[in-house]
Amino acid sequence: MKKSNNGRGCRKIRRGTVGSDRMDKTIVVEVIRKFRHPLYKKVIKKTTRFYVHDEKNQAQAGDIVEIMETRPTSKTKRWRLVGIIKQAQPE
Repeated sequence: MKKSNNGRGCRKIRRGTVGSDRMDKTIVVEVIRKFRHPLYKKVIKKTTRFYVHDEKNQAQAGDIVEIMETRPTSKTKRWRLVGIIKQAQPE
């Protein structure tokens, strides 16, 4: 987990895959994290879905993107798109 320090506090940055881009100026990013279960010691994968503000509608489903925490944009959006790391392969 990286944090940015650009004079506006430490904002969380996450990297994930775009799951949905059907809404206008909004994408759904799925971030997968792995952790070891405290009792059973099995490695578990958990997926968290973030609603992300995409001002220019540039991200598409399947893209790997970087997002940053920001002030609330709407009822559910608290993240914004920083950049596209890798674009999805067209089928």
